[in-house]
Amino acid sequence: MATRLDAADPAGASKALHDFLATEWDYTLEQNPTWASDLGDRRFNDLWQDLTPRAIGARAQHDVIALGTMHDTINRASLPPADQLDYDLYERQLKTAIEGRQFRFYLCPLNQRGGVQNADDILNNLRVSTPEDYEDWLARLARLPDFIQQTTDLMRQGMHEKILLPKVVMGRVPAQIAKQVVDRPEDSPFYKPFRAFPASFSDEQKRGMSERAAKAIREGIVPAYREFQKFFESEYLPACYDGVGVWQMPEGKAAYAYFARQQTTTLTPEQIHQIGLDEVARIHGEMETVMAQVGFKGTMPEFFTFLRTDPQFFFKTPEELLAAYKVQAKTTDPLLVKLFKTLPRLSYGVEPIPAALAPDTTTAYYRPGSPDAPRAGYFCVNLYRPETRPKWEMTALALHESVPGHHLQIALAQELGELPPFRRNGSGDYTAFVEGWALYAEFLGEEMGEYHDPYAKFGELTYEMWRAVRLVVDTGIHFYHWDRQQAIDYFMANAPKTELDVTNEVDRYIAWPGQALAYKIGQLKIKELRARATKELGPGFDVREFHDAVLGGGALPLDVLERRIDEWIAQEKAAAAKAKESAR
Repeated sequence: MATRLDAADPAGASKALHDFLATEWDYTLEQNPTWASDLGDRRFNDLWQDLTPRAIGARAQHDVIALGTMHDTINRASLPPADQLDYDLYERQLKTAIEGRQFRFYLCPLNQRGGVQNADDILNNLRVSTPEDYEDWLARLARLPDFIQQTTDLMRQGMHEKILLPKVVMGRVPAQIAKQVVDRPEDSPFYKPFRAFPASFSDEQKRGMSERAAKAIREGIVPAYREFQKFFESEYLPACYDGVGVWQMPEGKAAYAYFARQQTTTLTPEQIHQIGLDEVARIHGEMETVMAQVGFKGTMPEFFTFLRTDPQFFFKTPEELLAAYKVQAKTTDPLLVKLFKTLPRLSYGVEPIPAALAPDTTTAYYRPGSPDAPRAGYFCVNLYRPETRPKWEMTALALHESVPGHHLQIALAQELGELPPFRRNGSGDYTAFVEGWALYAEFLGEEMGEYHDPYAKFGELTYEMWRAVRLVVDTGIHFYHWDRQQAIDYFMANAPKTELDVTNEVDRYIAWPGQALAYKIGQLKIKELRARATKELGPGFDVREFHDAVLGGGALPLDVLERRIDEWIAQEKAAAAKAKESAR
């Protein structure tokens, strides 16, 4: 066992922590090679994640050993405050992972929004431009059949242990698998890099690599997907649950309580459900006000129907919808300086969600960029059936997914060079912060003058209502045993989102227990902290400084964020008092 460093050696303790975290980061990337590729680290570009029981067990054991190493070799008390926070966050991350493994959700390795059936999606972020890149991709293609088999083996174990997702969401997956079973290798999405080579490649290189890729797809990948398709449709799907809540699984109630804590820091499902009901009632009042402003004569459900169906609110073609989103996103850029001192250097773009995924996924999402790749971030928009994508939701949605929402927050975190990599790139570990910030960003549209008409303002309220409804629906499904239709009906009764969106959203909550709780809880906490700072600092409150304080530590658990803002308020008050004293 390594020697524990005592408080008399703070420099040694800091070095030990930094070395430990650097080693852990390398291990994390090695164990998650596709994520490493996303981040621009090309060391593992020829690998998929190892999903064998032996590897999964080794990762679990590693976390237990790593936690013990922290406790045994690094004296937290001897660390400076910044290092103490790094220590605390990594310790929490390990403890959360260790606790969560008891529920064995790794036995559900895919759902309708992603998995081995969409493994080619990695090409959206992967740079394939040099001979080495092509060789790595060819090696990944050769290993893909094993990855598919490992996924199948996990799912078989999930069947045995009754850790399965519901039929209603998994029934979307066969069509996704079918798109991988092609007659011609050249039609496979995995063949994409071989359709256009860099000009520097010789004809011999192009021909040789293309032939190897075609052979790997024809003889390995397509047969593997064909077998997977047979297994999924004949064995796995029939075994899936008829109901929709995680409560059906072994230890499902405890699992959901864990997910709720993980996503909101401290709250129970009962508390979250009540917060949702309260927020739904509050937002309804604001919706009534806007409905009166536009002069609509009728009930709120009738107004919802009007918003969902009137042709004035929809574009006719996907191309028109995409062009409008690009205009909306870039219109916001010059307004950011009103509310922010620090802006990210990394740029972002707007692009369609891949057509293969669009029918089964949500209205939009953000795909992070990487300063190291280098690769811009992307606001990905759903162009499937534009007649279901209303104009009045576009402003709030763009603010959420691009700036000042996800892109601004995540890109800034990636550029905080003084933080260890697990914090710069760890947004997924603190969903309440990340999604809470993005929902708060929708609220900032009011201060930037982005809601130019009452319908756009109603769109903001609709999106806030959507996140409030999530608290009720997610807990309803997974804690109170609601069925799918009950969740859809509640959603449709309280927000004018179209039925396609509502159905996809509810299916997302079914497949991803607890994740949707983070948005509203995080937003409420950030707004609470802003109100506290405004009251405490009075005329000295500067929203640009506040936003720097919120974002300057990267993504954080909500309790840690609260301590950070309380410390910032105290510092601001002390500085103001000192300035006042000096002026006397």
